Amino acid sequence: MEMAKFVLLVLCFCFFPCGISTRPAVVKIGATFSFNSTIGRVAKVAIDAAVDDINNDSSLLPGTNLLIQMQDSRCNEFTGIVQTIQFMKTEVAAVIGPQSSVNAHVISHFANELQLPFLSFSATDPTLSSLQFPFLVRTTNSDLFQMSAIACVVNYYKWRKVIAIYSDDDYGRNGIAALGDMLEERLCRISYKAALSPGATIADISKMLARIALMESRIIVVHVNQDFGLTIFSIAHHLQMMSKGYVWITTDWLSSFIDSSVPVDMEIMNSMQGVLTFRQHTMKSEKKHGLVSRWRELTKHKNNEVFQLNSYGLHAYDTVWLIARALEAFFRDNGTISFSKDLSLHSFSLEAMTKFNEGQSLLNKMKTTEFDGVSGKIQFDSDGNLIHPAYDILNVIGSGMRTVGFWSNTSGLSTTSPDTIYTNMTSNSSENQNLHTVIWPGETSIPPRGWVFPQNGKELRIGVPNRVSFKDFVSKDADTDRMRGYCIDVFTAAIDLLPYAVPYKLIPFGDGIQNPNYTDLVQKVASNVYDAAVGDITIVTSRTTLVDFTQPYAESGLLIMAHTNKFRSYAWAFLQPFTVEMWCTIGAFLIFVGAVVWLLEHRVNDDFRGPPKKQFATLIWFSFSTLFFAHKEKTLGTLGRAVLLIWLFVVLIIQSSYTASLTSILTVRQLFSPITGIDGLITSNEPIGVQVGSFTERYLVQELGIPKSRIKVLADAVEYTRALELGPHNGGVAAVIGERPYIELFLASHCQFSTVGSEFTNNGWGFAFPKDSPLSADISKAIIELSENGDLQRIHDKWLTRKGCRSENKEVDSNQLQVSSFWGLFLLCAMACFIALIIHFSIITSQFIRHYTPDDSIAARNTISGRSFRDFLSFFDEKEENVKSRSKRSELQNGGSNSG
Repeated sequence: MEMAKFVLLVLCFCFFPCGISTRPAVVKIGATFSFNSTIGRVAKVAIDAAVDDINNDSSLLPGTNLLIQMQDSRCNEFTGIVQTIQFMKTEVAAVIGPQSSVNAHVISHFANELQLPFLSFSATDPTLSSLQFPFLVRTTNSDLFQMSAIACVVNYYKWRKVIAIYSDDDYGRNGIAALGDMLEERLCRISYKAALSPGATIADISKMLARIALMESRIIVVHVNQDFGLTIFSIAHHLQMMSKGYVWITTDWLSSFIDSSVPVDMEIMNSMQGVLTFRQHTMKSEKKHGLVSRWRELTKHKNNEVFQLNSYGLHAYDTVWLIARALEAFFRDNGTISFSKDLSLHSFSLEAMTKFNEGQSLLNKMKTTEFDGVSGKIQFDSDGNLIHPAYDILNVIGSGMRTVGFWSNTSGLSTTSPDTIYTNMTSNSSENQNLHTVIWPGETSIPPRGWVFPQNGKELRIGVPNRVSFKDFVSKDADTDRMRGYCIDVFTAAIDLLPYAVPYKLIPFGDGIQNPNYTDLVQKVASNVYDAAVGDITIVTSRTTLVDFTQPYAESGLLIMAHTNKFRSYAWAFLQPFTVEMWCTIGAFLIFVGAVVWLLEHRVNDDFRGPPKKQFATLIWFSFSTLFFAHKEKTLGTLGRAVLLIWLFVVLIIQSSYTASLTSILTVRQLFSPITGIDGLITSNEPIGVQVGSFTERYLVQELGIPKSRIKVLADAVEYTRALELGPHNGGVAAVIGERPYIELFLASHCQFSTVGSEFTNNGWGFAFPKDSPLSADISKAIIELSENGDLQRIHDKWLTRKGCRSENKEVDSNQLQVSSFWGLFLLCAMACFIALIIHFSIITSQFIRHYTPDDSIAARNTISGRSFRDFLSFFDEKEENVKSRSKRSELQNGGSNSG
């Protein structure tokens, strides 16, 4: 008996080695999708081929075969959900599907509860997160990446607004929401969203497209299913919306259809010429080439249908291989496939549904499996997405599609294949984004600007203020009924610089009796009564919330204008030509130069010698007399003459400047006003005049707090004149506050008035357009160009340049002469004085040493440190003639003693 047990134990170890679990002979896998859809019919063939290849591969799942159980959802969401639930009763280890994102949202909740892995090769909804739905494994790219690629294309061509057409379900709504986020990151946006309900008819689609045709944007993104998409393009072609100027961009539903349906009916292709579409990029490999080469053999018995492989078919094929490799790793870790009843479902009569006991373990194997499939590298990142997402960018031309570039999440737009980019791990900067030439709708290679004027490109209705005063700016010509003026010429010149034609019609705004209210005009632009407003429209904060303004083409800050009186001179007017600093500098130099000349002339000139009082008086008299060239003292020394010559030149310049400035002050009539500025005007109680229709009244009342009762509205220049001449106490106004262009034009012909104070706002005039109008930016660029090339100034001179009042009737700018205007002369004079003094004292010192050196003191020959300073001063005060005489006598005495 013991021997029999031992033999049985040996046989067990021989036939059942330790560490290897008992593998089932068959593992059931479910699959649910629509067999007759473009994606489904390709996926069915690909899945069958993958199962056959796996079952014939002895190295993978030895002793175990995969049994695929497929259910046709017939393009019905409800049917798909029911069929998927049925799989949960059949003890399948995994389910391939669902095909649609709508079903995936519903089924994922069941998958989480029953721990049954679902692998979808076609549910691209970006909100299907692996964090929320951990048992949903997406084996295709999320639409988050596809929408990023579309946003990159929109930004590459500098388009700013797009129209989105999408199916009104989870797939469409969430995809377009992701597109909106991606566009906003690039300062673009979706201007209009057109949702198509699942039951939308041809009539519904026609109405939608007709409405879109009247909109501004011409960039249309189509994110729908295939049936809707083909209908949209057929109707758009009929409505002539596939013509020049339009841009149509579709998600990858179109490329999948064309790839699978080769050859495509030419009537269908003709309806979508120039369209840009995307395709999930799949890397070139021998595995992919092998599947493609035997595709015809795989499909030849499929009910005589001819269809080709597309990217979703490749992902479906890799999905089966992912399951097989995960099962292999699962079995190697002694995993077993077993199911149990979920007691929590009994109360819902769902007790037939079973829970996959080892579902979490198999799911973990799936998410960590890595291999090279027919679609490329199969590997998941931490968010559950396939690594290396990339798209081909295709242009529909003729009977097929042409690749114009690629997009990847590392390089953005590029003409280099992602295969190379991911192999070399290179990336493109935002400046290096590029694509090949695209043939757009209308058979043009020139990228469309992306927008037209609303109402299908009809002429713009432009509101223009019909002014009754200051008509040089803008007004209606009584003879021709056409709008004319400075503002109109600026607008016309800007329009002419645009690289495209702009049809427009100028419509007068106002009754022609008084100036219109400009804020009302801006309101009509905001409410789309007008497509734009052109005129002397001031850019203020309240208006910028309603419309977009162009670059200002004229400055228009507020100024105060008042009646002025003649300026009366006063007794000390003769001091005005120079500033206090200048007078002080002149006085200092007079004394300084006089002192220098005295020092230079004292030893040689009797005019500069004598008692101290006399010498001081001489110094002062000489200094000030040089200012009028009236000095009587003669200079005998060379250095003194040089210094005096330079100083007299400086005096000549100063005297001439003083005379000219004083003449101007005393002969030119100056004007003054008791009003000094806006602060004084606010605190007073005097009435203030403003122009009718201007924003000035609102600004003074709301911003500066001036009572409205003090504001007097004036219609034109005549009322300006009358009100100012009457004054505040006779029914007039103390001042008129208006914008700079009006004030300057008025003052050019009304010399009795002038501006007072400084400009106290900083506004400008611009043209108004509806919010986000692309024409606003283009006109702004044109205005800048007009400013740079000088045309803006020429237009200004044509309309607004007037012969002003004579200079004596204008306010004189009495800028006093500053020290800075003469510092060069003063510096020259000072340098001459110092140089002369250095030379002069060098000579005196030499004489002092020579004539006062004792013979018995050797040390005294080399220095004067032992000399008495008093002796030096006494020597300096001694007349040079006496020094020379004494020196001669000394020499004679020395000579006589030597001879004796």
